[in-house]
Amino acid sequence: MTERSEMKNWLKVRFIAGIFVTLPAFLTAWILWIFWSKIDDFFAPMYFQLFGRVVPGLGFLTAIAIILAMGTVARNVVGRRVLAWGDAILLKVPVFRMLYPSIKMLIDAFSPERRGSFRAVVLVQHPREGSWAFGFVTSELTLEAPGGNAEMVTVFVPTNNLYLGDVVVVPRHDVVFTGLTVEEGLRVILSAGTATPDRLPRSFVSPAYPPRR
Repeated sequence: MTERSEMKNWLKVRFIAGIFVTLPAFLTAWILWIFWSKIDDFFAPMYFQLFGRVVPGLGFLTAIAIILAMGTVARNVVGRRVLAWGDAILLKVPVFRMLYPSIKMLIDAFSPERRGSFRAVVLVQHPREGSWAFGFVTSELTLEAPGGNAEMVTVFVPTNNLYLGDVVVVPRHDVVFTGLTVEEGLRVILSAGTATPDRLPRSFVSPAYPPRR
């Protein structure tokens, strides 16, 4: 009975480990397949009219070409003006304008072009005192109060992976600069904390984000 239980536990542990190893690969392949097939289905009628038959993969290649073309346009001055003009039009569309700015800002924040939006990875007491959370410094400001000016930082604290979060403004001296790079900070969030280093250099301040003087 003992040997049978040990064998059952041995199989159970390795089966679960196998699931967590293979599942990401299968999910990635499945998502890519869905993207491939849906894009092909979208462009299929157009190419059927042109060639008289469906060409598998041509829709996918078309989507890639469109993405590359948009990236090329976004990299030059004229293209940026055109995109800004397009944004202005989209912001006038009812309902659409309620969602588009937030989604665009979120995606821009995580794009390589805008990676500088996250200046440093910090620890901040959130949502209550004594409870620390990882966050990203996005800006700094001076708070003018009756008792004097205070140096503050704006911190984005992800609360639902990287899609949603809280924006908190706290005194600069109340945040702990971890010394992690933005990529390392993103890895900590996406891994549910399992990628957190054993020790954080609390006194470290990123050279890219020196203290204000």
